[in-house]
Amino acid sequence: MANPEFLGLIHSLQATAEAALGDINAATASANRDGLLASDRAHQTAERSLKLLTMLAEKTRGNLDMTEAEVLGNAVNALRQRLGN
Repeated sequence: MANPEFLGLIHSLQATAEAALGDINAATASANRDGLLASDRAHQTAERSLKLLTMLAEKTRGNLDMTEAEVLGNAVNALRQRLGN
């Protein structure tokens, strides 16, 4: 059974990256307030979130249930596409 806190962590990291890339959602207001959407920092913020999600995928490989692995894999792939990685 998927751990809701783990899924929340994945969604939080993905939302931070998407907000930095200009997606409009609740996280955008917070990221803008914190200065994370300045053009020079936005890409760095998104890259950092992608690196964290990628590290999380590597460190948890083989230890996740199907739902957790799918959500994490989808988040990594979506951000890689957005960032051109």
